[in-house]
Amino acid sequence: MMTQSISATLARLCLHRVQDHDRARAALHVRDWYACALAGTTLPVAHTLWAGARGLAGDADPWAALGFEASLGTLLEMDDIDRAALCHPGPVIVPAALFLGRRLGSSGRQVLDAVVRGYEAAIRVGRATGPRHYAYWHPTSTCGSLGAAVAAASLLAEGRPDTHDLLAHALGLAATRASGLWQVRLEPNSAKPWHTAQAAQTGVQAALQASAGLTAPAHMLEGTKGFFAALAPDGDAAHVISEPVDHWRIHDTSFKPWPACRHTHPAIAATLALRDGFLGRSAALPAIQTLTVRTYADALDFCNNPHPTDAAQARFSLQHTLAVAWLRGEPRLADFQPAALTDPAIVALRQQVRLIADADCQARYPAHFGALVEAVQPEGSGSRAHCADAPGDPEDPLSETALLAKLADAATSAGWATPQIEALALACASLPHAPDLRQLPGLLPAGPVH
Repeated sequence: MMTQSISATLARLCLHRVQDHDRARAALHVRDWYACALAGTTLPVAHTLWAGARGLAGDADPWAALGFEASLGTLLEMDDIDRAALCHPGPVIVPAALFLGRRLGSSGRQVLDAVVRGYEAAIRVGRATGPRHYAYWHPTSTCGSLGAAVAAASLLAEGRPDTHDLLAHALGLAATRASGLWQVRLEPNSAKPWHTAQAAQTGVQAALQASAGLTAPAHMLEGTKGFFAALAPDGDAAHVISEPVDHWRIHDTSFKPWPACRHTHPAIAATLALRDGFLGRSAALPAIQTLTVRTYADALDFCNNPHPTDAAQARFSLQHTLAVAWLRGEPRLADFQPAALTDPAIVALRQQVRLIADADCQARYPAHFGALVEAVQPEGSGSRAHCADAPGDPEDPLSETALLAKLADAATSAGWATPQIEALALACASLPHAPDLRQLPGLLPAGPVH
């Protein structure tokens, strides 16, 4: 067994210098989390999650806010993602850092540093886990809990001489409780947001316990009965620390423009390109006999649902998202409401979508999410469009205008007025110089609490 554990080495990697441009990037992810979470507060399940988070203690439970806020970011499938890790860091790490930062009186700079370090841990572990982990486990929950632990430990370590040991033990303690099974996506239920809630809580609690002196097994990640042996049998624990320390991994993370599973996005982009091509030549869209999608296997596994019955299913339906993209343009929040699910034109076109596994897309996955879409008209003529990388990926980044529009759409849906939205955007942008987090609101169902 290695004498220098992977947890200890990862902790050291997560402590290298955070610079101003890294903090600016982290502030974008905080703002993007607000966009995702604000939209989530409007859903009926948000009230259920809030009631469950409060538990028997009601508003007196300090963990209620964290459990609730950490359940929101994934509800509308708008959350950020690292493709190679197949992990959405934001919904877990950002609320964990905000929760603890508020209670410690941390500065914006300290919180952003914690976010950067938390992303680094979650992404490095996620990239090393292997396909069998993703087949059964939800990496946003399993790996996200480790990222939350590092973010929380970073805040708790301010001014302490044992910073490195604190991070290493927090990592190990979080790994002992990592969980989140994918059965949640195989049948009707509303359990998935609880994955992110418990992951954030686990991370913060692990850091608090480590800060108090609780220790973890040194080889919790790579040990014979550790994280990788149990949860990632075809993973490579050594890969966690083998990637060079050339930049922070938060810069590799993708932003999502549309409120649907990320596996649908390359096909949506290709469909929109086809649509724009037709509209550039004609005033109206032609009738379509089939829309054929060629993409990688996980997209088909996660998102093959020609008959979605609710918004949650529609977000994981290539058939629905492509029908919307062809008929209406870029998918918006309203396109997953009952009126859209039962729209006769959308229902009819969903049945014309064909899904095919593509070897080329599979060979590039998960480093690249790609799709090829072909539209065939009734007389047999066809047109194709290819998306090699989805919009929002590093190869095709979203503009500042697009990211602000995402926040505005989400906040408006939650009942926010324009001055409130502008104030939130400014507060996020000002985080690197903010003395504390008082300008960032906490959230409750259907609106903010100031």
